[in-house]
Amino acid sequence: MPELPEVETVKRTLNALVTGKTIERVQVLLPRIIQKPDDIHLFEALLQGQTIQTIERRGKFLRFVLDDYVMVSHLRMEGRYGVYQGDDPLELHSHVLFRFTDGTELRYKDVRQFGTMHLFPKGEELTQPPLSKLGIEPLDEAFTLEAFKSLIAKRSTKIKPLLLNQAYIVGIGNIYVDESLFLAGIHPEREASTLSGKELAALHEAIIRTLRESVEVGGSSVKSYVNGQGEIGMFQHQLNIYGRESQPCKTCGSEIYKTVVGGRGTHICPSCQPLKPKRVRKKSEN
Repeated sequence: MPELPEVETVKRTLNALVTGKTIERVQVLLPRIIQKPDDIHLFEALLQGQTIQTIERRGKFLRFVLDDYVMVSHLRMEGRYGVYQGDDPLELHSHVLFRFTDGTELRYKDVRQFGTMHLFPKGEELTQPPLSKLGIEPLDEAFTLEAFKSLIAKRSTKIKPLLLNQAYIVGIGNIYVDESLFLAGIHPEREASTLSGKELAALHEAIIRTLRESVEVGGSSVKSYVNGQGEIGMFQHQLNIYGRESQPCKTCGSEIYKTVVGGRGTHICPSCQPLKPKRVRKKSEN
């Protein structure tokens, strides 16, 4: 599933490709993609004549900001957008077509068919699901160390499932949680409440660093992700631990193993990420 860096990259690409274009007509070929309104013909009609002002991101969601409406789109597992000439052959799994007045089309393709689209009058999208229950953005200025600590420091939940919970922090999926925990030297099964102030600071810094570095290179194309121009991301070549089970750790040489934490495949270095933090001896004990 595309995570924050991948969705951010799609947002930036689509802004360059379709901002300022006016929708002439919309064709929905797979009705279940449209979650709101219930009537796909109303969805199609409301978008006619609307101009795309900008495209923004909230967590893993894209926000297509139009004249009077905002379309909230989630790519789920394998959803992708691409811009085509109107007479280009329709590729398999193309489910929603946005025809522009200049003759080009924005096409939404989704092999797994899990993606969703919601259409709201402008301003209402942030007060209703799916966006209303989302947590803090990890690349915003509001994501301070103090804010991070207040969200997770006293919780007895294991740290990995907590970081994956979009109600607390948005956009960090499985890849970037594993990478961030590795950089911070924290075992994914540690309870959040057991993390020291130093460990929380290290994790806060690791989350920001990992996401920023991934955004800079267009995200990770671990499976089928491409941006709006069909280009893959490059961060998979910089991964320290995700997808590297049975390989030596780049830091210490120990063999990375894969297990399941909170129902998600999880990569761990047993040396760099001990389950029990090392005890620091006091001088009096020496």
